[in-house]
Amino acid sequence: MLAIIGGTGLTQLANLEISHRQVMRTPYGEPSGAITFGRLRQHEVMFLARHGYGHTIPPHEVNYRANLWALQEQGAKRIVSVASVGCIRADLAPGDIVVPDQIIDYTYGRDFTYFEGRDRLVTHIDFTRPYDQKLRLQVLEAARRASEPCFDGGVYAATQGPRLETAAEINRLERDGADMVGMTGMPEAALAKELGLTYAAIAVVVNHAAGRGSSKDGVRMESINAVAQPAMARVRNILECVVECDGG
Repeated sequence: MLAIIGGTGLTQLANLEISHRQVMRTPYGEPSGAITFGRLRQHEVMFLARHGYGHTIPPHEVNYRANLWALQEQGAKRIVSVASVGCIRADLAPGDIVVPDQIIDYTYGRDFTYFEGRDRLVTHIDFTRPYDQKLRLQVLEAARRASEPCFDGGVYAATQGPRLETAAEINRLERDGADMVGMTGMPEAALAKELGLTYAAIAVVVNHAAGRGSSKDGVRMESINAVAQPAMARVRNILECVVECDGG
């Protein structure tokens, strides 16, 4: 079954015909909220709001391990993650949608692996390709079918948060090769890989990164909110087509 993890601006799927919600307990604590089950274009899907349904959990406090474990326990095989980002690359602008293909992790202090404890064998997952290429192409095809323009590929820089970055930090991220910046890409992608889940992301550009474009003198939250609402409506259109491509 396909699971959708919604980020900032996507705490619910307005087009989801909800059947029920399931409260979960996991060996890693409680997930961000109850898992919502329903039908999207007659296909069964599940949905989880990463920051909670009231958007009350900051990026560094999200229980990523519990979220992914709970989704897998309920039968998820494929996960499409939706996240808001700031754009660094010059050809990206607020309102754009990107399907990233690489990630750089700048987070720290988060519970980032299931393979811990002295009773566990040392395990190194291959993370050369952090996102599943087949699912990425499926998302891109869904965007084409939905007539929603979408950028293919990009490097997502995952920062700690909850504060936004300085202009100098964004310059550093650009030198490192990052195209966009967000706070929730890791350890979510790596944990999905550890569980053997097929995982891809949809990054929604909601602002220029600090020191760039309209954020040259500061990032304005009211501008982010104005961009996020119509952009997430486009994402919902894409997700409907993703479910149809997935076959439920």
